Amino acid sequence: MLRVIFACVHNAGRSQMAAAFFNQLADPQRAEAISAGTEPGLRVHSEVLEVMHEAGLDLSAAKPQKLTEELARDAQLLITMGCGDKCPYVPGLRRDDWPLRDPKGLPLEEVKLIRGEIRDRVRALLIEESLLSLSQ
Repeated sequence: MLRVIFACVHNAGRSQMAAAFFNQLADPQRAEAISAGTEPGLRVHSEVLEVMHEAGLDLSAAKPQKLTEELARDAQLLITMGCGDKCPYVPGLRRDDWPLRDPKGLPLEEVKLIRGEIRDRVRALLIEESLLSLSQ
């Protein structure tokens, strides 16, 4: 099973959206995603909750969590979310960076654009890895 970690600094926006889309679209028998941050926030940003709810995904129970060695132990891929010098590095993991704007405090229309870009990137990753669920 492929385990992917989506990581950003506060684990309150981009990485939460990416993990939610990944888990919605991936074949659950072959892949799963988690999200984490280097400096986790207290909660998922309200604008992220709203736009993800509009997309049919409820993140109201999602809690930001710290990226730890234990969390990364079973992962094969780390995707950082445009956090620059604050992006984590985990030895032994394949790594990619998606340069995405932080949605915190942005107008909903801009957060929706970020949501769309994340969904498109997740779908492309799943197609590339041959992990897209047949029902998608």
